[in-house]
Formats: sequence, C-alpha cells, structure tokens
Amino acid sequence: MKRILIALSIALFAASCGNKAEKVTDVNKVQSPDGKLELTFQLTESGTPQYALTYEGQDVILPSDLGFELRGVLKAQKLVYEKDGSISKKDRAESYSFATDFVVDSVATAAFDDTWEPVWGEEAQIRNHYNEILVYLTQESSDKKMNIRFRVYDDGIGFRYEFPYQKNLSYFVIKEELTQFAMAGDHTAWWVPGDYDTQEYNFTECRLTEIEDNMEKALNPNDSQTPYSKNGVQTSLQMRTDSGLYINIHEAALLDYPCMHLELNPKTLVFTSHLTPDAQGWKGRMQTPCNTPWRTVQVAPSATAQLASRLILNLNEPCAYENTDWIKPVKYIGVWWEMISGKGSWNYTDDFASVQLGVTDFASATPNGRHSANNENVRRYIDFAAEHGFDQVLVEGWNEGWEDWANCNKDYVFDFVTPYPDFDIAALNEYAHSKGVRLMMHHETSSSVRNYERHLDQALDLMDKYGYNSIKSGYVGDIVTPGEHHYSQMMINHYMHVVKKAAEHQVMLNGHEMVRPTGLCRTYPNLIGSESARGTEYQAFGGTMPHHVTILPFTRLNGGPMDYTPGIFVMDLASVTDGRNTSWVNATIANQLALYVTLYSPLQMAADLPEHYAQFMDAFQFIKDVDIDWIQSKYLLAEPGEYVVIARQGKKDGQWFCGGVTDDNARTLEVPMNFLEPGKTYEATIYSDAKDAHYKNNPQAYKIEKKTVTSKDNLSIYMAPGGGFAISFQEK
Repeated sequence: MKRILIALSIALFAASCGNKAEKVTDVNKVQSPDGKLELTFQLTESGTPQYALTYEGQDVILPSDLGFELRGVLKAQKLVYEKDGSISKKDRAESYSFATDFVVDSVATAAFDDTWEPVWGEEAQIRNHYNEILVYLTQESSDKKMNIRFRVYDDGIGFRYEFPYQKNLSYFVIKEELTQFAMAGDHTAWWVPGDYDTQEYNFTECRLTEIEDNMEKALNPNDSQTPYSKNGVQTSLQMRTDSGLYINIHEAALLDYPCMHLELNPKTLVFTSHLTPDAQGWKGRMQTPCNTPWRTVQVAPSATAQLASRLILNLNEPCAYENTDWIKPVKYIGVWWEMISGKGSWNYTDDFASVQLGVTDFASATPNGRHSANNENVRRYIDFAAEHGFDQVLVEGWNEGWEDWANCNKDYVFDFVTPYPDFDIAALNEYAHSKGVRLMMHHETSSSVRNYERHLDQALDLMDKYGYNSIKSGYVGDIVTPGEHHYSQMMINHYMHVVKKAAEHQVMLNGHEMVRPTGLCRTYPNLIGSESARGTEYQAFGGTMPHHVTILPFTRLNGGPMDYTPGIFVMDLASVTDGRNTSWVNATIANQLALYVTLYSPLQMAADLPEHYAQFMDAFQFIKDVDIDWIQSKYLLAEPGEYVVIARQGKKDGQWFCGGVTDDNARTLEVPMNFLEPGKTYEATIYSDAKDAHYKNNPQAYKIEKKTVTSKDNLSIYMAPGGGFAISFQEK
C-alpha cells in the first residue's frame, strides 16, 4: 500500500504540575488545519476533564465532561449470609469515580498529513490531515493515570481514552463510560432506538426533545432486541442545526470494547455515552496498556459535505495485511429472495419438529418440495450468473439443521460442513468453476457463538477444499451464551476473531446482524461488507418506507459499506408466493437501480429472482454495467430523509455512474454534470421513473433515454414518489 507521509510539525511540550496540591487548569486549544473547527480542553474546579467544540465561532459541543465510573476492585464479590438465612453475593468495594480530581501532568501536540490508498472504497486515495493534542492526566487521590488524545480534522474530531501500563491500574472493570456530548440546541435528528441487540429499525426524524415521545412507535419487533431507555439512541446519529450545520456522533475503531449508544437528557440536551453491558451488567473488562475506541463528532456546513467525510476511516489503523491481492469487490446473485419472500424454504423437510445433527436421518426424510438450495435450482442461478457476468452465487439453506434453527436457543445448531441430500457440494462447485463463477458460503450461526467458534476451522477447511473465497455470516436471534448481547465486548471480540480467522484462509467476510461498522474495513479489508441495519429483507417483512434509503448514507454507511441487497423488480410479493406473503416492496424499479450508486458497497447483490430480471432486461442492464469499486465519488445533492444524488467514477475503465433516490415525495432535481471531465462529450443513458410511476401503484413504470452531455450541463430529472434514477456515461 502506497503511503505518502508529510510531517508538517511535531511539537512536544510539558506543562509542569509543580506542587501536587496545585491543579493545572490551563485551557488548551487546537484548531483544524483549515482553522474553522476549534477544540478546547480544560479541567473543571473539581478536576474533571472537559472539552468543547466550535465551528467558525458557532457552538457545536458545549463544555462536556469526560471520564468513567469503575468497579471498586477486580475480584469484587463476597458471600453475605443474610438474617433470613439466604446467601447473596455483594461487591467488596463500591464503584468509584474516575472522572474527578485529575491534574494535568503534561500536554503534547502534533500535526499530521498523510495520503493513503484503500484496498477498495469510494475513492482511490484518502487524505488523513489533522492537528492533535494529547493530554496526560493523573488522578491525585488514587495516583492512577489516564491520557486523552484529541484529533481535529477539517470535517470533525475524534478523541479516545488511553490507559498506560501502571502497577496500580493493570486490570480494571468499567461500570460506565461518562463521555458527554452537550448539544447547543434542540436539533433535528435522524435516529433509531438504542438497543443492545439490533439496529434493524426504521429511522425516526424529530427534534431531540421529541425522542421520548416517539420511542414507543419506533420500536418495531425483531427476533432479538433489547432497548434500554426511552431516551436512548444509537450511533451514527445524524443531526441538523437550525443554522444549517450538520453534526454526526459516532465511534471509530471499535475493538475489544463494548459498542457505544447515547443517552439523552432532554432537559439539558446532553448526550452521555451508554455502553452495551455484558451478562453480569459490567461495561468493559480492561488490561493496561489499552485504548478505548475513538469518539467522533463530524461537523459539516452542508449535507453533501457530511457525506464526503472520511473521518471514521481515517481514525482507524492502516491495513494489517501485507498481501491484499485476494481481496476483491464482488457482484453476486443468490438463492435467498426465494426464502425471504416465502416462495421457498431453507429447510429440506417438514418431517421433524427438532433435529439432532449426526443423529437425525435426513436421507430417509420426505423432501418438502420447497427447499430452494437444491441441485437443479442452484445450477439455474449459476447459469444466470455466468451469462450476465456476476462473480458469485450465494446459496442459503444448503446445510443440515434449518428445521429448528431459529429462536430455540440451541447450542449445536449447525456444523457448517454437512449438506442436505439434495445439495451436492462437490458437483455444484465444480459446475460453478467450469462457468467462471464461485459459490458464496453461508454461515448462519443462529447466534450460537461457541458452536460457531468450535466449528470454524473445519468450516474454513471445507471452503478451501471446494474453492469458496467469501462468507455471508449471520447472527439471528438472542446470543446463546445467556445474558450476552450482540454488541457486548465478548461479541465484539468474537466478530474480530472470525475476521482474522477468515483472513488466514484468504476469505472475505460479509457479516449480518453484526455490530455496526466503525471503519475497521480499513485495517481488515476482508471485512468487505455487513448488514447492521434494516436492509431489503424487511421489504418482505411488511415493507420499509422510501425515506429509509435517503438516511442510510448519513448514518449506517458512515462507518463502512452495507450489504443492502437491492435490485428488486417485482414489488408485489403476493404474486411471488401465491398469496402467502402480502408484503409490498416500497420502491420503483428506477429507485432500485439508483441504490447501486447511492448505497456504497463493494459487495453488490442483484437480489431478485432470475425470472424477474428476464422480464426487464433493459433495466437490468444497469446492474450489469455499474462498477463496484471507485476512483472518486462526488456528492451532488442531498438532504437526509428527502433525497440523495451521488456520482462515482469506476476503477474498471474510468466510467462514470450517477444515482439519485427520493422519499415518498415526487420531485424534479437539476442534477449538475460538473463531475465530468471538462472539454469531453459523453453519452448519458438515463434510467428514470415514468411520469405515472409510483412506489405503491405503478412501481414498474420507467423509461430509458440517451442524451449527449458535457460538464457544463444540468440534467432535469423527475423522481416519482419512492422513486429515483440511474445514469451510466460513455465518453464519445
């Protein structure tokens, strides 16, 4: 990976504390490279670390406290014999504050400017340019040390806690992180409920003070969900001030630490960090030296500038792999929508209410006739992929155990190596390879984490044997280790264990129901995609409103790409399932095409059935043509919850593509062509909604037209309710 390092300045200085009784309360300030953002750090009179942030003199973050509450002692519990004869366990010592009584030992500053090249991404080069301040702190009463590192970019800030090795703080347990984000106004926010187990919620738009009033209706059902507060929300939290600033709170480089949520005090408008607890209720088990993830605040003067921010990626470490030639973006189809829609099934038979792997005799069972992962059907998908230039075919439901896989809290649920009788793994892989196609392995864990880890080596060995190089994993349902959550420290470590194990086999990973991304794909680029938000499957579970796809680029995609699985052309699922599923996909065909540009992912699925694409091959052409890896991206027009228009230049041959989506309101936008190279002429193929298109009553109405354009032109493009457009450009 090419790296260009320009050392602008590195200045280190020590601020003497003098007599220990004298607290250093000097105010320290650092500005962004362009001078528009200014971060202030100070200690309060009680010795609490505190920061504030302004943008061109406007308050972004008012003075906000930093610190922790820690468990009293590591081995904290003792037996207590109560007067009534019962026996209980109680902590040996009360939790204590690690947020007051600090003094500043020294301060270090630095400036940094770096250009790096991602393995894949929205652009070929990313600039990492910041000014930094590192504050060394000691808590006087305990003589324990904690450092706080702040990095100030043109597009926001990141800060983290750093705990150096020290004899009196070698191991410790976090009761709660007390990081505050004090808002300067009652901003408009786009949010999903704070939850320890799922992010698959519809977004709600409201004022901060209205979150509590909207929480009940925001909590749609899920197979695993643990909301924790009527004022709790998840990151990435997007806000807009009345003055037109766009503010986003998130985290970067989430490793060996619980996922952070935010708890709002609606009276003070102060968000406080809320970490996901483990099975005992504690929030993190730490060993020094160690760091927390970065806490991030992005600030932008426009919605398009917010979309262009690369703060989260920049705060992650460089790529951990020397060789990345095996990591390649993937365009795929799959035996998936059949099961999601209800047309087919994952399970092979209906004979068994429960199964025991290695005991249940599937060979003598009666096939249910709906099992989609059968030899004939999979060959059909392979043929379609080969004919239309797709790299891979995902097959779900290929392995024994789907008869009782969900919501049973079952430990030994899958072995990830034993196929059903109608899935010939050797023959199908041979057939796929003969056509230049790979099969994509599916590892649904049913959240039985111990079971997956004990089988992971043999599962990856099987993939090596048959030439698989990518996994779609899943974590549906409650974590089978009782009391643990999808976003607890244990699970964060599990996800990274799987990523690193996969890399040992040169395997790419697409994790579903995992923790939301925090830019780790920079460090571990085989983490090529994930779900971690409400995706297309929910269109088959009652539907998702059109505005959802206009918010995702500001929130979920802030930390990394999403496997959204777009490309549905037949919206009436009753017609697909003989009336068994009456859900409706709330989108037009033109909208579905646009998602291949607006929802960035190096992992692109054409999610619908091959026979549906055969009905609309002229529209399907865009899915075939659109690139999956980019030289550069231009964010042309955007407002969260309303519309997004993005143009991207592909790496394959430098071709430009453009896409736009809208909410449930029709709108006509003047789309500038200024991203095209000046002085050149292009033929634009425009896939757009017909005038009578509508996501509810006429979603398949679209038109395709060609126009000659230059960089000086604007295209006036109509988008129907729930609609969109897609454009491919060819230089003339």
